[in-house]
Amino acid sequence: MMFKSLLSYKKKCWRCRNKRRLETTKKKTRMMGKINSDGSTNGISSSSSKDASSSSSSGKAPNFPSYVAPSVAKQDEVNIFRAKILVCGILLLAVISVATSAYLLVDHQEQSNFENRFAGRASELLSLARQNADQLVQALEGYSIAISSQAADYHAMHNTSWPFYIIPDFSIRTQNLVERTGSNSPYLGVFHIVEEDERREWERFVEEVNPFWYQQSAANEGISDETLQEWLNMTVPYLFEYDANFEPVPVSHPGMTLVYMEQYPLVHYAVFSTMTSNLDMLSFAGVKDQFPITRATGKPTIGYASYSVNGTNPVPGSQILQPIFNTPDKTAKDRKIVAIADLVLEFRQFFVNILSDDEKGILVVLKSDCPKARDYSDIEVTDGEETVITYKVDGPDVFLLGESDLHDTRYDALEVAEVFIDLGVDPAEVPEATCAQALTLHIYPSREFEDVFHTANPIIYASVVVVVFLFTTLVLCLYDFLVGRRQRKVMDRIIQQDKVVSNVFPTAIRERLYQDQGRRDGKRSAEQDDVMDGLDSGLAMSDSAPLADLFTNVSVVFADIAGFTAWSSAREPQHVFVLLERIYGAFDRIAYRHGVFKVETVGDCYVGAAGLPDPIQDHAVVACKFARDCLKKMHEMTRKMEVSLGPDTTELDLRIGIHSGQVTAGVLRGERCRFQLFGDTMNTAARMESGGERNRIQISQVTADLMAKAGFSKWVIPRSSKIFVKGKGDMQTYWVKMGVSGKKVLKASGMRSDMSTVDETSDCDLTEGASSDLDVDIDSVDGMTKMERLVEWNVEVLASLLQQIVASR
Repeated sequence: MMFKSLLSYKKKCWRCRNKRRLETTKKKTRMMGKINSDGSTNGISSSSSKDASSSSSSGKAPNFPSYVAPSVAKQDEVNIFRAKILVCGILLLAVISVATSAYLLVDHQEQSNFENRFAGRASELLSLARQNADQLVQALEGYSIAISSQAADYHAMHNTSWPFYIIPDFSIRTQNLVERTGSNSPYLGVFHIVEEDERREWERFVEEVNPFWYQQSAANEGISDETLQEWLNMTVPYLFEYDANFEPVPVSHPGMTLVYMEQYPLVHYAVFSTMTSNLDMLSFAGVKDQFPITRATGKPTIGYASYSVNGTNPVPGSQILQPIFNTPDKTAKDRKIVAIADLVLEFRQFFVNILSDDEKGILVVLKSDCPKARDYSDIEVTDGEETVITYKVDGPDVFLLGESDLHDTRYDALEVAEVFIDLGVDPAEVPEATCAQALTLHIYPSREFEDVFHTANPIIYASVVVVVFLFTTLVLCLYDFLVGRRQRKVMDRIIQQDKVVSNVFPTAIRERLYQDQGRRDGKRSAEQDDVMDGLDSGLAMSDSAPLADLFTNVSVVFADIAGFTAWSSAREPQHVFVLLERIYGAFDRIAYRHGVFKVETVGDCYVGAAGLPDPIQDHAVVACKFARDCLKKMHEMTRKMEVSLGPDTTELDLRIGIHSGQVTAGVLRGERCRFQLFGDTMNTAARMESGGERNRIQISQVTADLMAKAGFSKWVIPRSSKIFVKGKGDMQTYWVKMGVSGKKVLKASGMRSDMSTVDETSDCDLTEGASSDLDVDIDSVDGMTKMERLVEWNVEVLASLLQQIVASR
């Protein structure tokens, strides 16, 4: 019940207080309207005070300027950001350069391995192919020598001569030679040279020996008697050649004939409509072109031949004509060619089983300037067509790609070309209108061969480089983040300390302090992380010029809280500082608005100065206006804090003194240094305050003269009697009038009010003993008596205690 009664009484008091405040406001509004209608005033304009009051009462933030970080720090941040961008750009270029270099280096190494490997394999392929060809030619030459020797013995014994000679055991002898070639489908035949006058005798000779020779070869090759008899029936009994329809016709040309006799294997020739015995081989363009060269030079020749293997499609091959002489003695005068050993096999046989299984994709191109010969399968003339054949070598296997140059022109620079088979034919001995073929071998790599050497390693190495650089970049970014966070903490601390320094020292002095500190740090080469530590330690040891200046036109304001000592002795420390912080904070806002520099606070005394650090002409007027607004703000705030700090808070008053003159301002370097003022002006201003009265502003003669000089003589009234000032003697002082102005004060210099715009014609009849507006009915402010305020304060205290008790339960 007691708690509810106190709350109801408190609400009643609030309603009464609000009602009285409303009535007081209406009364003041009527008075203002009356004054404005007259055009008269009772004192100095108080618009600025109203502004201060409104700003404080409205609860808005004080209109102090926002702190601006040092421009050096901002520029450093910009420079650091630019440096980071530059470093990132350099790292990016480095990553691209190194990754590209790694890629190119590995790719070049693979390319080099590919080229070197190809060069080695091409050289090996060429060397072994030529070796196979040379061995074949040597074997064929030995074969012909053996036949010549055996035939010479036979003729000597039987008194016979060529061409009437059948090679004994021809199938067995030839089989051994053919097996040495490694070919699956070669064939070899012996062509006997039959002169025109020997044709009839030759036909009778073939008719006699042919069955015996066929039977001998058939037995070696495993041919049945039925097949043999069928082949014998297919034999043409006369020398013949084929017509356009591939039918046998008698030889029509005069002179020598080159007659096909022995042949291996027999099965190869069974695909024709007739057996090849008695066939004139000069009817074939290939033999017809090669034989004159062989006969003229006495050396073997090689040419192009397209032939069918067991009835299959024709394949390109080589045709080697090896001469057989009547005597093996190379020095014999009567030595002459009597027969030709004709060996036909595929060109691919020269390249098989040379490379290993993993060596695939090498292209071999055979070329010859001589045209192709006739095809045995269809007897189509291909004269004038260049001999070009392309093979693909895949390890031990060789595949025909086509009868043209099919290599990739991208590999022209890697070509390996040499003469394939050199039979030692002298071009001077070659008859006219003939072509002695010299086969050249051109070896190229293919994409398949190159792909074996080109792997993903270049990309892998480049990727590893990129990953390493990215990891390094991430580490650097992490390091930069940690360093940046530390730097931000240091910078935040520096900015906080700079804010403290800005509140203690004027801007110009602050910059000079920093410059002086920088010079000392440069000499000592020592780092100071703490700005204040640097100032404290450095200023005490500095040997540079003092940081001091003379200001000739300054008005110093001393404002002392009268009754503060007795009031604070009965209060808790928190209450004392609540009062001082709020009052001094309000004074700081007023000082900023008017351009007054706050010098210091000593106990309950607030010291300010107008005219420094930036000199102004009307410093005395600004100081008086500042003092007037502080006086009004003091009474306003003590009434507001009365409920929380006690009813006797309203008994606190302000006593203000102002004096104008010159001062010496600067920084006394040492421990806890600060910006200070020295000189007689400071002492005299302090005497003006101590010799003044409560709720009054006392100014010296000098300040009053400056007010009069500025045209504001009516704002001050002389004190009735002189006061004694220690060290000065008796002095005439003045009171600053207090009242309400009917005109608004304009703003100048950004935030400071221009006092020169106040109406000088305003009239004020206050006399020496009169009280100002602030002294009217002080005990009944807001319509409440002192007793009512005491009761309200006690109710507030008791209600707070009861709320704490209820909350604790």
